[in-house]
Amino acid sequence: MATMKDIARLAQVSTSTVSHVINKSRFVSEEISQRVNQAAQELNYRPSALARSLKMNRTKTIGMLVTTSTNPFFGEVVKGVERSCYQQGYNLILCNTEGDNLRMRESINTLLQKRVDGLILMCSSLEGERIDVFEQYPDIPVVVMDWGPMLFTSDKIQDNSLRGGYLAAKHLIDNGHTDIGCITGPLVKHQAQMRYEGYKRALNEVGLNFNSDWIIESDFECEGGYEAFNKMHQNGPLPSAIFVCNDMMALGVINAANEKGVAIPQQLSIIGYDDIHIAKFMTPSLTTIHQPKYRLGKAAVEAVLKKLADAQCEAQIVQLEPTLVERSTVKRLNTESGTI
Repeated sequence: MATMKDIARLAQVSTSTVSHVINKSRFVSEEISQRVNQAAQELNYRPSALARSLKMNRTKTIGMLVTTSTNPFFGEVVKGVERSCYQQGYNLILCNTEGDNLRMRESINTLLQKRVDGLILMCSSLEGERIDVFEQYPDIPVVVMDWGPMLFTSDKIQDNSLRGGYLAAKHLIDNGHTDIGCITGPLVKHQAQMRYEGYKRALNEVGLNFNSDWIIESDFECEGGYEAFNKMHQNGPLPSAIFVCNDMMALGVINAANEKGVAIPQQLSIIGYDDIHIAKFMTPSLTTIHQPKYRLGKAAVEAVLKKLADAQCEAQIVQLEPTLVERSTVKRLNTESGTI
């Protein structure tokens, strides 16, 4: 493999001159620059990324941890992170934790040992965790995405789930529904709790009653939505509408309803959350709350780069606002007769 000394010998210049031309660190005449670049091309020279990173104390690499899931929401966020890294001239190292706490900690250690410039964490297992290793790397910025309170200093990028849950339930109320159920995610998780609180706020605002048979805690996965609907169906008469707290569970609900002969939206209205790409291609297409997934990823990268540019800036919370996407799974009730 060619070195700068080899280029200097062929171009008949000093090694320091070659360094200035390659790194653009000082003015060198056009004639000499051309000789150096020609020699580098003839020798098929490639700068050492490792050497450059050691010299600049930057690897131009960001590490990201994400909980593996069948939910394409995570993949869509990662896409936003990867594209933003590329646009900023950074590489991305992605680690899956499989939801395992030990694997998460080992992955964090590995990324830090590889001298990543910053970390983006999107792991539900982080919630309420203290990660002592961060204290050993105080100069590496850490950004946490879309989860609850942390026991370590970090920037935070999150969706306003309280607002999103409120928008979902309010949309059902605005369409004449008064019997409204809710299938939540795990309520020990901050985002699941906030969506549920938003749902309750909307119902309380108009004085609607809560039926405990219509509120079921689940797991944010298709199977969980499927099982939650079957449990609700078994408990007795169904509500006229259900807020399902993510689109993956909504897929399971629609499948279970179809098996039970419950027509959507003719007999049961459903609204989801996340607006994953597949939601608009379902039959019927899913009314849902849109999370700005690409912007979540982009904002996380920007937060890392901002901290790298100014290590003294205070940790920030960036909250992105959800929006309603109306499709075909919510029907308007005739409020006078109480029918669809």
